[in-house]
Amino acid sequence: MDSTEYETSTIEDTAIESTVAFTEVARSLFLSGSVEDSLARAVDLSVVTIEACEFAGAFLLEGDEVTARACTDPIVVEVDALQLRIGEGPCLDAIANKLTFYADELGTDPRWPRFGPEAAEMGMRSLLALPMATDGTLGALNLYARYPQAFGVIDRARGLLLAAMAGFACSTARSHEDDERRTENLHAALVTRELIGQAQGILIERERISADQAFHVLRQASQHLNVKLREVAQDLVDTGERPDTGSLQAL
Repeated sequence: MDSTEYETSTIEDTAIESTVAFTEVARSLFLSGSVEDSLARAVDLSVVTIEACEFAGAFLLEGDEVTARACTDPIVVEVDALQLRIGEGPCLDAIANKLTFYADELGTDPRWPRFGPEAAEMGMRSLLALPMATDGTLGALNLYARYPQAFGVIDRARGLLLAAMAGFACSTARSHEDDERRTENLHAALVTRELIGQAQGILIERERISADQAFHVLRQASQHLNVKLREVAQDLVDTGERPDTGSLQAL
């Protein structure tokens, strides 16, 4: 095998290894059960799969507020808090512009004159901020290193791929959470409806009133006691006692 064949074979082997590695990364991310789990796995995987990355964190935009949601080390908490406090830094710019921002020497980078020097004093010299912008999820995967010019081309390419997968994983997890929440709300609504129906039935049978009149009693009691209608109905079903409507005319 000549040198050209050897180099080609080595490149192909490396590509195959990278594909297998990131297939496992994707599987791990998409097995996460929640947005929080997805972000936690993303930052952990950043340190494992990206050679130059020593620490990692994740920002998420919810409404108008950016919050730090995951990190691999307490130093990241401090650096992220600094960025959020002064409102300046690569991670915030990555979210605002949906672009990658790389600082190869934070201490002297003119783009962040306040954040950069302070972050460098805390021991962070390189920062690669990668946007996660997928299907309504907007955030940034933030990779840190203690050395300047730490992230090479391959590191940045891997970071982009990981951030994209993390964004998709978060969107999937959020959709799943929304579906679960809707299911829970529907179930709660059905339970409440059944409970109110039971309470109405008790009043109808006991007081020989109509369904509308029974519901009116429950509603008046809810207003008088300043509790939810469901709670009034639950108490009536549990105790059999007519709810207190106070001075309000129940019928």
